[in-house]
Amino acid sequence: MLSNKRVWGWALATSLVAVSGILPSPPAQAEEPANVEATAARADIAKTLGFVPRFFQKMSDAAVGGMWAEMKGLQLNPNSALTGKSKELIGLGVSGQVPCRYCAYAHTEFAKLNGASSAETAEAVAVAGLSRQFTAYTHGTRVDEATARADLQRIVERLKKGSPAAPPMQVTDAASARKDIELTLGFVPAFLARIPETALPGAWRELKELRFSKTLLSAKDKALIALAVAAQVPSEPCIASETEFAKLAGATDKEIAEAVGMSAITRNMSTMLNGQLTDEKAFQADIDRLVAGVKAAQKAQLAAKK
Repeated sequence: MLSNKRVWGWALATSLVAVSGILPSPPAQAEEPANVEATAARADIAKTLGFVPRFFQKMSDAAVGGMWAEMKGLQLNPNSALTGKSKELIGLGVSGQVPCRYCAYAHTEFAKLNGASSAETAEAVAVAGLSRQFTAYTHGTRVDEATARADLQRIVERLKKGSPAAPPMQVTDAASARKDIELTLGFVPAFLARIPETALPGAWRELKELRFSKTLLSAKDKALIALAVAAQVPSEPCIASETEFAKLAGATDKEIAEAVGMSAITRNMSTMLNGQLTDEKAFQADIDRLVAGVKAAQKAQLAAKK
């Protein structure tokens, strides 16, 4: 076995030899041939957006063509089943709990560009957080799938009939929370029954006020945001529940599929942006440039109509 002195000396000698040029230099790598599809994709990005954002420039040539086609076909498509506002709020909800600061910034700005208020973007994030919260309760307390599905069916039937008129109840402790749950849902589902008593009043109030009450966002949008979150957690009981709630609120199969598609696109982009160690300030600058370009185009269109 070599002594520490001899090992260190050998390493130093090797470094000096390499520096002096005695060791052969590594062979020069041949330039890779241009990827025709990637070149075409970036050309279309420039044509569509006015420039090629840096994260698209850095993206793998093998991925950029398909990624851009998917994004353009769904997220940027004005003729999709979901509105631009709904799609961006879904993307924001998913990115908020991945978590991905890049995507959260982009989807917030794009949602506002599509008419969402700051209060609506905050609510979308709250719905996403609530979905993640009850996913944790459902899985952490080991609610089995058969029980979850049976409870879901009872809740759906109850919501179809509408909750009976009852005076507002002040929820202050576990007992009053359970009573209010029974008045609202007709029974106490397993995922709520297993919540710690000290946490139940607050958890139920948040669930009731955000999901079972009229708020800024429609019941359909809230269910689709929650579904998109559940789809990439993933949580089968929550996917089943939110799909039923979305249908109950009037969502079509196509809208449900698009919500899941936005979840997938957001998750994919989040992975690429984080994995590429994208510079956050540069990314935000590109998003700001995109938003400014769209606003300028909209302003020009309005001026042309006058």
